[in-house]
Amino acid sequence: MIVQLYGVRGSIASPLRNQDYRKKITDILELYRKEGQGKTGEEFWKELPHPLKFVSGSDTTCLSVTDDDGQCYILDMGTGLRPLGDELIGTYFQNPKARQVVFFITHTHWDHIQGLPFFKPIYFKDYTLKFFSPYSDLQSRLERQQSHEFFPVPLSGTSSKKEFKLFLPGEVLQFPSGLRVESFPLKHPGGSYAYKFTNSNGKVFIFATDAEFTGADMEFIHDATPFFSGADLLVMDSQYTLDESFSKFDWGHTSYTMSVNCASTWGIKNLVLTHHEPSYSDEKIYEIYELAERHKSLLGEKKLKIHLAREGMRFHL
Repeated sequence: MIVQLYGVRGSIASPLRNQDYRKKITDILELYRKEGQGKTGEEFWKELPHPLKFVSGSDTTCLSVTDDDGQCYILDMGTGLRPLGDELIGTYFQNPKARQVVFFITHTHWDHIQGLPFFKPIYFKDYTLKFFSPYSDLQSRLERQQSHEFFPVPLSGTSSKKEFKLFLPGEVLQFPSGLRVESFPLKHPGGSYAYKFTNSNGKVFIFATDAEFTGADMEFIHDATPFFSGADLLVMDSQYTLDESFSKFDWGHTSYTMSVNCASTWGIKNLVLTHHEPSYSDEKIYEIYELAERHKSLLGEKKLKIHLAREGMRFHL
């Protein structure tokens, strides 16, 4: 099972601005002037601080799961869905399974569905798209997004085959590769759902974005333990600093401290901090990662590994 991240921003896409790009370049050049003489470009790049070496990315939430048979499952359809669709088109001849795409939808806030009109496979008749969600009216919601007031092509006017299937918490889906999928309701305005993927080797990946966990939710965190317990990989909403989470109570997102608390309570092996605040720079996002590592140490947690989500990141389970 391969998990790949295509969109890791929350709320709205946030491209790198010219002034931010200029600052990165000037900071890199200044470091090279001081420390880079005599090194190759690759050697110098490896030594750069994380916020200069990488960008977190600008696209909103989307990730893929590929099972052992090469079947592609997509979680959410933010703007990260566009490059993922381009990749699927590129494997048209090499991987016939890429022509059948399975979607799991956490919820339909716009940053989680706005990439669908720009997903190229939706326009080709030999692609089949299967949508699983707990929303009985998912098709009409997606149709409204592409009504003529907002987009030139209606969803019903695209050529791909589409199937909409209701998938509720407590149910288990089993796919030919042995992959099992389950869901769990989360606390978020309008609702949201986590999805758990378990492969034939017993490895577990859970995606839990757009969820608000606070110190007042300890009972809910405890009740969620059977679903989350011992997961090998958890990609989780960690949009806010602790201070910001207090000023945005009931906005439906989690601070990095509570994400670490949850992961520690549930015995998670790898926690990926995602759904980055659009107003945060790469430097700010990396600062949150460092604070999360510090908080993990204060908890005395030694088994948990923390990762900072960025576009293109891959995990193999």
